[in-house]
Amino acid sequence: MARSYRPADLHAAGAARPLELAAQGFFWTGGEIVQHPGAGPVMRGQQYVEYWIPRELTHALPIVMIHGGGGQGTDFLGTADGREGWVHWFVRRGWAVYLVDRPQHGRSPFNPAVQGEMGGVPPTVFLEKMFTRPETFPDNYPQAPLHDKWPGSGEVDDPAFLRFLAGTGPTLADPVRSQKDAQRAGAELLDLVGPAILLTHSAGGPPGWLTADARPELVKALVAAEPLGPPFTALSGPLPFGITNAALTYDPPLGEGDTLAWQERPSPGEGLIAGKVQQEPARRLPNLARLPIVVVTAEASWMAADNHAMVDFLAQAGCQVEHLRLADKGVHGNGHALQPESNRDEVAAVIEGWLLEKGF
Repeated sequence: MARSYRPADLHAAGAARPLELAAQGFFWTGGEIVQHPGAGPVMRGQQYVEYWIPRELTHALPIVMIHGGGGQGTDFLGTADGREGWVHWFVRRGWAVYLVDRPQHGRSPFNPAVQGEMGGVPPTVFLEKMFTRPETFPDNYPQAPLHDKWPGSGEVDDPAFLRFLAGTGPTLADPVRSQKDAQRAGAELLDLVGPAILLTHSAGGPPGWLTADARPELVKALVAAEPLGPPFTALSGPLPFGITNAALTYDPPLGEGDTLAWQERPSPGEGLIAGKVQQEPARRLPNLARLPIVVVTAEASWMAADNHAMVDFLAQAGCQVEHLRLADKGVHGNGHALQPESNRDEVAAVIEGWLLEKGF
């Protein structure tokens, strides 16, 4: 049965457990004025930011949620079958949340004549194979048969899949420019709201690393849920700075035009890739080394085979990093798209548990 969005039906569904807010609104960060040959001064690289402040604010630090590639902030606002999302879950538990649409995504404008050339559109079957029904494809990645948490069939005629598809879109063709825009917008966001926790997903990983690099004194913890990787060679292409396309601060610093040299580490076990780390002696990531970091990995995602390589890279670079596999916490069957799946509450609870352990 299709979900009803009529006011009376929504009221009836929520009346027993209303969401109480002290404030809700939006603002923009990161925009820069550039000259357009026809329009004159225009803005590019701006980022939409939405805030949700609970009536009962019980945690001192807000959570800034940064979505993945091709997605938007709505990834955190609801599940694929129409239930409340991570924003609501954390707000109900006393966390202030700032939700972004990264530059050129969602409500952040992405006119190519101003923002830059947009990349191609991935085949829809890619979303099915890697996100919504990987278990149905023969010879898929090793962990795919474990996937069972999509709230529907995961096929193109599945209403939950259609909601998921509706929120996807293109990204800038130039990943360096895209990440620099996100870094500038993220740094300005933190300048406005103060110290915060970053919660990133997938291709939101590089904007998270870069924002923490730009404002190390304001990022107090970083939760990287299935961050883009593995280091140096991601599914989306090479990562010349190990975990990003745009430059990070290393110590000793890299020279102009230099990139990191890497070496391979053998697979640590069956179904796990041989990862890449820096050639020794490894450069440190001094700005990221100041904060606690956790990499969160789903049991049935393709990243279950390679997230350990991200942890190894960060640890070698001097970071305080932990690897949190959801299966070790009794949360099973999730694919890469954690937020829209049927057990999104269980995943959120694991993330909050780590934050509480760290004293936040």
